Amino acid sequence: MTPCLTVAVKEIRDHLRDTRSLGSAALFTLMGPFVILLVSQSDAARTGGPRLLLSMMSVFTLVSVFSGGLYLALDSTAGERERGSLVPLLLNPVSRLSVITGKWMAVSAFALAGLALNLAAFTAVFEWGGVVPPPELTGVFLLWIACGLVPLTLFGAALDLLAAATCRTVKEAQARLTIITFVPMIVGMFLVFFPGWAERWWFVVPVVGQQALIGAGLRGEVVSVAQAGLLGLLTMIVAGTALLAAARALDRDEIVAG
Repeated sequence: MTPCLTVAVKEIRDHLRDTRSLGSAALFTLMGPFVILLVSQSDAARTGGPRLLLSMMSVFTLVSVFSGGLYLALDSTAGERERGSLVPLLLNPVSRLSVITGKWMAVSAFALAGLALNLAAFTAVFEWGGVVPPPELTGVFLLWIACGLVPLTLFGAALDLLAAATCRTVKEAQARLTIITFVPMIVGMFLVFFPGWAERWWFVVPVVGQQALIGAGLRGEVVSVAQAGLLGLLTMIVAGTALLAAARALDRDEIVAG
């Protein structure tokens, strides 16, 4: 087994034992479907139709992308640093990049699981509430998931690791990761109310691009497969950059040893 996989398996096994963190992550993930369930019963939802609920859904899904692996990213970096287990790990003859990549694989696994749970819960809510999305949106949603949400989930895992790895304490990391989690909500809500702001350059910016992509589809605009693919590619490039930055942070003595 490669060093990356060894680290990833260890992190996944350790985190599966932390039922409190798993429960908190699940609550974050299911918050959106619960809110949409309540809204779907209101007069405003009946007036706005499925497109209104789908717009709201997209915002909460962006949040779930960043929250699914948040606690693992926090515990595997700042948490290990406080417990004193990070230094012994880094003393092994394994590169910092291999260590951080293994942790990223583990965080990504939980983040993707959170995304899957979020989408499954939204599907159940729409079925229960009798909300039927327009059939022409099926292709747009598949494109959004494949080229938008999955790459963004991997980027979110890398960003969570970078933010936590550069913090000296768990408390500091918690504050930073909380802000990172709510940024997608702010961006998503802004683009719901001001959809024309992103214009033509939306596909080059992660988070903005993912929300603009689904927003364009909900407004009936043509969504280019090439643009969506470019968004996914650029998101993955940014994710790789964040991973390299996190690996370099582990080389700094003041970060690792305090």
